[in-house]
Amino acid sequence: MWTAAGDGEFFCPGCGGDRNYQRLTGRRRFALVGVPVLPRGETGPVVECAACGRHYGTDVLDHPTTTRFSAMLRDAVHTVALAVLAAGGACSRTSLETAAAAVRSAGFDDCTGDGLSALVDALAADTGRVSGEPGGASLAIELHEALDPLAPHLAPAGRESILLQGARIALADGPYTPAERDVLATVGAALTICSNDVTRLLAAARTPS
Repeated sequence: MWTAAGDGEFFCPGCGGDRNYQRLTGRRRFALVGVPVLPRGETGPVVECAACGRHYGTDVLDHPTTTRFSAMLRDAVHTVALAVLAAGGACSRTSLETAAAAVRSAGFDDCTGDGLSALVDALAADTGRVSGEPGGASLAIELHEALDPLAPHLAPAGRESILLQGARIALADGPYTPAERDVLATVGAALTICSNDVTRLLAAARTPS
C-alpha cells in the first residue's frame, strides 16, 4: 500500500527524458484472497515515474534533469572562460572573442567579448579576491563550485572538452602563462582529470589540428 510523500521532476532512466514523479512510501500487508489484512512492515521509499509507472530507488533523483544539466554545463563553461581570462588573457581581443564564442556555444547566446571583459574587471575589483593572484584561493573555490557537481554526470570526453575550451582561450593570445596553467590545472582537478592527462591535453591543445 503506497502513500505519496512528495513529487517533482526528474530524469527518468526508463523514459530517457525529464518526467514528473511521485515519491512513495509503502507498507507491506499480508493479503488473504486479495484483501490486505496483516501488516508486514514498511518498504520504500521509491520514486514512481508519472509517465511509465516504473519504480526507482531515490538515488535516481541525484541525476540532474536535462534542463538542469544544460544550465550546469552552461555555467561551467562561463566560469572557466572567466577564470582563464582573469589569469591573463582579458586584455587580448582574440582571447575575449575566443571565450565569448565558447560561452555562446554553451547557451549564453548574447555573450560578447566586451561583456566578458567587464565581468573580468568586476572580478579584479572584488575585495574578496586575492590581490595580484588571479589563480588564488577564491578563484579556485569558484571553479570547484561550478565544476564539482557537474563532473560526475559527464563522460570523460565531456570533461576533457571543457578543459580544452579553457586551453584554447589561454592560447588565443600566445603560450600559456604560469597563471593560466595554474587555473587550467584547477579546472582539471575539479573535473576529476588526473594530472598526467591534464598535461597531455594542454600539450595537445598547442598542436594545430
